[in-house]
Amino acid sequence: RIFVLGIGFFTLCFLMTSLGGQFSAKRLGDSPFTIRTEVMGALESRGVLRRMSDMLEMLMKRMDILARLENSTDFHKGDEARFPLDRFQPAAGLMERIQAIAQNVSDIAIKVDQILRNSLLNGKVVEGRRDQCEVPRDPKYPDCAGKVEWMRARWTSDPCYAFFGVDGTECSFLIYLSEVEWFCPPLPWRNRTAALPSPQPLPRVQAAFQSDLAHLLELIGTGKESLSFMKKRIRHLAQQWLRAARRLEQKLKGQQRDQKHILIHIGFLTEESGDVFSPRVLKGGPLGEMVQWADILAALFLLGHSLRVTVSLKELQSHLGVPPGRGNCPLTSPLPFDLIYTDYHGLQQMKQHMGLSFKKYRCRVRVIDTFGTEPAYNHEEYATLRGYRTNWGYWNLQPTQFMTMFPHTPDNSFMGFVSEELNKTERQFIKSNKVSSMAVVYGKEASIWKGKEKFLAILNKYMEIHGTVYYETQRPPEVPAFVKNHGLLPQHEFQQLLRKAKLFIGFGFPYEGPAPLEAIANGCVFLQARFNPPHSSLNHEFFRGKPTSREASLAEGERVSSQHPYAEDFIGKPHVWTVDYNNSEEFEAAIKTIVRTQVDPYLPYEYTCEGMLERIHAYIQHQDFCTASSPPLPPKAKSPAMQSPLSPLALSPNATHLVWSPSASRDPHTWPPVDSLQVWVSETQHACTETCRRQGLVCEPTFFRFLNKKEVFLQLSITCDSTEYEMNHLYPAVAENVHECYLQKEPLLFSCAGYNTKYRRLCPCRDYRKGQVALCRDCL
Repeated sequence: RIFVLGIGFFTLCFLMTSLGGQFSAKRLGDSPFTIRTEVMGALESRGVLRRMSDMLEMLMKRMDILARLENSTDFHKGDEARFPLDRFQPAAGLMERIQAIAQNVSDIAIKVDQILRNSLLNGKVVEGRRDQCEVPRDPKYPDCAGKVEWMRARWTSDPCYAFFGVDGTECSFLIYLSEVEWFCPPLPWRNRTAALPSPQPLPRVQAAFQSDLAHLLELIGTGKESLSFMKKRIRHLAQQWLRAARRLEQKLKGQQRDQKHILIHIGFLTEESGDVFSPRVLKGGPLGEMVQWADILAALFLLGHSLRVTVSLKELQSHLGVPPGRGNCPLTSPLPFDLIYTDYHGLQQMKQHMGLSFKKYRCRVRVIDTFGTEPAYNHEEYATLRGYRTNWGYWNLQPTQFMTMFPHTPDNSFMGFVSEELNKTERQFIKSNKVSSMAVVYGKEASIWKGKEKFLAILNKYMEIHGTVYYETQRPPEVPAFVKNHGLLPQHEFQQLLRKAKLFIGFGFPYEGPAPLEAIANGCVFLQARFNPPHSSLNHEFFRGKPTSREASLAEGERVSSQHPYAEDFIGKPHVWTVDYNNSEEFEAAIKTIVRTQVDPYLPYEYTCEGMLERIHAYIQHQDFCTASSPPLPPKAKSPAMQSPLSPLALSPNATHLVWSPSASRDPHTWPPVDSLQVWVSETQHACTETCRRQGLVCEPTFFRFLNKKEVFLQLSITCDSTEYEMNHLYPAVAENVHECYLQKEPLLFSCAGYNTKYRRLCPCRDYRKGQVALCRDCL
């Protein structure tokens, strides 16, 4: 009897739980992707209620039979009964409760039946809507079916899909793929209110030059030694920046400049990337990247743009509007920034967390890239096929979206940094207080000094040697006893040391840092080693894995032939001496000459505050990677009779090169202006960088699209027995020995860098402003 009662009670609990499950579903309209699943399952719900009612009725009958049986047997035994009558009082109470529940269930069944009858009036609409959730076959959306199939199998792999309302139904897949992503066509029955375009942005505010850097220092924040270093640098150069901003404001007087909303995400300082720089700021670690970022922040702020600065992944996600999850979904709203300045670490973080939005908005990104990224490494398919793939390349960005510390190659944009400028009084003071027998070694880490005893011994015969090597308690053993080591110096004290010294000497590392320019600006001669053979990714570990060859197969000006190629090529003697350190006689002769040579402080204009402001202003105003600049190229052409649009170029008066034709139209939005273009044909052993340099010009990759036509070969009297479109970073070019001409199939591969002795290349060259190689004469 107790067993029967227990089974009955357990059955009742189970049925009530089942009933609760049927009514615990979300209300209609709770989710924009719920297609009335409660109504569609209504018949099943009504059946459950009826079965519950029947089972409760049967349970009551069996309990009644059990009670009658008990009265006719056990209860007649009187005192002999094992179980007294009061032991069954709970059973009688249970009977009453079961009867009450059965009545309630019956009432509920009647009410549900009434609701179902009303809801069935809309059944045809519901069934029609379900039919419309079949995967559409629209040729404009060829990937729709495949994406729906992927969603069926993987929609639970990332919580972000549920965040956007995906619930496992076919309709939720289609709504997500048509309204959040864009792989499927819009569903005609959807209420389009939620999917309407975002409101039009507010009218643009005009950018105004700033005169106070205090707010910028607040934006940078605190908590890291690297941030403290950058803020100290900005404070130190504040007056220099402000004077330069006023001068540029006068130059640009009357020009309209829209204020840009700019996100600056310094990825290498985030904890997720390891942030190896911050702990080493006070221990002699590399500061070049932080110098450049500090100057970029100052320039963008003084130009009057609205900035947000982040050095953490969490802040980046918040500013971008990243949905919760693992980063497979697009952003929750349109990107609120016109431009994003970041580095390779930040670029990777953005790709991981922006989903499809990364592809949509990557044209707004500017990548601060110390050593540069060549087009052959940037194009993913080409890099994979030709062996150029590295850990840092294959982003398929426009190559000029990468911004370098020095103008290694015109394929990238030259961002740069600034060095401290001297006024007339300071210049005169330096000239009168120089110690001709004093040298400072370039190298704050003891490892740089290892194995340099021979050079130091020769130098010590003529000059007193000073070092700034970091140490904690004991003098580093790598530093000889005759060297006066000052330890790691604050920046202003290091500047004072340079103002006294005659020579600043490098031992081959670090590559291309800011310190040599600072030394030259303070009146020092910079002595550095010539690398033979030049260093590259093929023979030196430092360059291995970087998205740039910088190797002997490139033009002379692009390979790393010395510790600081910019100083060697763009400054040169008497300020910069590059010698073979393995030749003791050449090394000693150079030191003797330097001791006798008088030099004035020198700073290239492009490394002044005004030069950097000028350059960044021009980039922001004119570089637009989100608007297509030219129609797509033909897929392939093999016929000699291949047709293409007429060339806008004309032969120059001396018939040596091509220029923009006076009668050709000029797009006012083309930048640099086409009037600066000259087309030259390279020698087989020269890249376009060297070809343009020999004409007193610079290569301009933006102009390649005007050269990439068969008519250009004809205008230059080049015979083409065949002309083909192919992917090759050396094209357009001609193989003269076989009269084969090649045009570029992939615009992302247009490159000033590289040569092959088989080809003569068509090279787009332009003029440039004195001291400002990044800008043409009319580029402001």
